[in-house]
Amino acid sequence: MRITTKTKLLLLLCLTCTGLMHIPAFAQVSPGEYAPCQEMPDLITKYNADYRAIVRFYTLPANGGFGFGYGGRGGGGDMEGGASPEKRTRLETLYHDYLKRLEQLDFKSLPQECKVDYILFKRNLDDKLESSAREAAQYTRVKSWFPFSDSIYALEVLRRRGHPIDAEAAAKHWGDDAEDIKKLKTRLKADNSLSMDDIYEAGQIIADLKRSIGAVYNFYNGYDPLFTWWMPKPYKELDDALASYADAFKDKNKAFLPSDNSGIVGKPVGRDELTRQLKFEMIPYTPEELIDIANKEFAWCDAEMLKASREMGLGDDWKAALEKVKNTYVPAGKQPEMILGLFNESIDFLKKHDLVTIPPLAEETWGMSMMSPERQLVNPFFLGGDQIIISYPTNTMDEDDRLMSMRGNNPHFSRATVHHELIAGHNLQAYMQSRYRTYRDFGSGFWTEGWSLYWELLLWDLKFPKGPEDRIGMLFWHMHRCARIIFSLNYHLGKWTPQQCIDFLVDRVGHERANAAGEVRRSFVDRYPPLYQLAYLTGGRQFYALKKELVDSGKMTYKQYHDAILHLNAMPVEMIRAILTKQSLEKDFKTKWRFYDTGGVK
Repeated sequence: MRITTKTKLLLLLCLTCTGLMHIPAFAQVSPGEYAPCQEMPDLITKYNADYRAIVRFYTLPANGGFGFGYGGRGGGGDMEGGASPEKRTRLETLYHDYLKRLEQLDFKSLPQECKVDYILFKRNLDDKLESSAREAAQYTRVKSWFPFSDSIYALEVLRRRGHPIDAEAAAKHWGDDAEDIKKLKTRLKADNSLSMDDIYEAGQIIADLKRSIGAVYNFYNGYDPLFTWWMPKPYKELDDALASYADAFKDKNKAFLPSDNSGIVGKPVGRDELTRQLKFEMIPYTPEELIDIANKEFAWCDAEMLKASREMGLGDDWKAALEKVKNTYVPAGKQPEMILGLFNESIDFLKKHDLVTIPPLAEETWGMSMMSPERQLVNPFFLGGDQIIISYPTNTMDEDDRLMSMRGNNPHFSRATVHHELIAGHNLQAYMQSRYRTYRDFGSGFWTEGWSLYWELLLWDLKFPKGPEDRIGMLFWHMHRCARIIFSLNYHLGKWTPQQCIDFLVDRVGHERANAAGEVRRSFVDRYPPLYQLAYLTGGRQFYALKKELVDSGKMTYKQYHDAILHLNAMPVEMIRAILTKQSLEKDFKTKWRFYDTGGVK
């Protein structure tokens, strides 16, 4: 017998009415694959497909070849892999088109989940248009350094459809462009007007131009006789000239090197940008309020650290207790075995307390890999997802660095990170995300890292740490997350240097100095999102506050609460709250949930 969707829904209704299946009225989240309405999933699914198609078509891979594979969903940066005005303009048309489609829907008639989708989808489209306008303005500021870019992009437009090109004329243009770059480099050397943003944008443009000439060259060379006759030498000259031009722009970054000898070059974004991003992430607090809250959390950690230190017989010298815990590291080669043991302990604990549904396949298919020494420079601890990536020393590392890595990844520290990276943290999160409400992807660090951090808070409450050493390990990470909020915001507010951030982690949290430097380097280089480091504890506190509202009050069980979150997929926690509590929503919704006031600092 084939059971239709309608039959399933009728059976579900009957079970609910007869009391055989308890689903609280305030939290009607179907655990199945069915969307709560058709309009929003259909619109978002089509947008994601259109977005991927445009990005694929207008973006060339770094090797100058041709990209026809589809990447991930449309949550990535629009300019990733390319900075052409053509691509930006085409994406702006897409955003406007979907805003019009969205406006045609009757918001008030939508189910609660779909109202949330409407609010978040519109938020994202508006933000992309604002970002695109900023990118266009940035491009305009440096356009005079690239007078040849339009002619290069024009050849790529012809290449896409296989149009013949005048190889002799193109060879002359490319040769002239290479000569122009030599003159521009001389001018650039004497110029002191460029900002760090200008230099970064110039690097993006040069990378895109190199991709463009590479695509043209690889398409015609060897196939078109005249092209093959005229173009090899001008292509190499222009490609080399662009590479040299990129180096000249990088040299301008030396003017922005920090005076603190940390060697870490980042870019503070300033208070206005922090405030804008907090608003987008639905965090209704100022940077200063978040720093104040983190200091209050720190005070709680200090008190708990003293309790654990006294239990260990070390009085109020919590740093001595921390040192003792660090020196419990396992011998070289034994770290994977220790990780497996901790995983088994955490899984058993979750099952014993019936905290969350753990699909057997999720428990079966996680794996391990070892982190390279190079990667450990910016990730001195674990990473996770479908596998746990273990940070531990190798034979190529200096003796001091080996010891710091082992001490910083001791069993008691790791007790708070294995479940963060695997189950019920990132591994389970990703597993469920690919199976429920798959059209929905409104997540960020506050959802991704906040969920895993929340489990650290919850397992502390449920007495997962076995003794004072375990508690010190978990407190170390709690202090670390407090410190992340304080040092990252102070840096982006322009108050602290990278070296001050490193010293803060060493002195206030007890980090190994190499690990502290890696943490700060990770936070500020390569355009790392400025809110990401504060997203861990802040997002975790959002989930924790909602848990107090729904679980501690008896309205939901732990399993109902956790499963509902995972079935809803990625979105700001305030919107999860709106769904589970059936909050009244308007399409011009503004963030207002002051979650720390009711469920924050212990």
